[in-house]
Amino acid sequence: MRITRRDAAIACAAAILGCSAMALAQNGKAVLGPAVFDWNAMAAKKTDTGEVRSIVDRPTATLERLEMHVTTLNPGVASHPPHKHPNEELVIIDKGTVETLSGGQWKRIGPGSIIFNASNSVHALRNVGKTPATYHVVNWKTAATPKG
Repeated sequence: MRITRRDAAIACAAAILGCSAMALAQNGKAVLGPAVFDWNAMAAKKTDTGEVRSIVDRPTATLERLEMHVTTLNPGVASHPPHKHPNEELVIIDKGTVETLSGGQWKRIGPGSIIFNASNSVHALRNVGKTPATYHVVNWKTAATPKG
């Protein structure tokens, strides 16, 4: 039996569709493709500590989950008590002065600073300035992310 180009094309298409279906079936959300997130289109939701803008929470071609949001903390408040989770995350400070718990130590940082919260490391963030503090959060989950 001879395999034709048509057979190979059909096999490739079936493999791509199968992988896409598996990704969709894993968490019921479509895989995120190329995207642009316009700040002016992001609705701010009021919280007890300030506000949050949810950007995306979906799988990508290489991540089981990509979640991004922007939080604005009122002066003198914390986003939440110190905690840990299995996924890793980046926090990018946009405005204000915050203190972050990282590696067991509180560190004061400002705009342009970046925090990497490693898997299962205890971390926290609080606004220690006199104005609102805004930061961007990017966190992800892969097959290598520990469970629980």
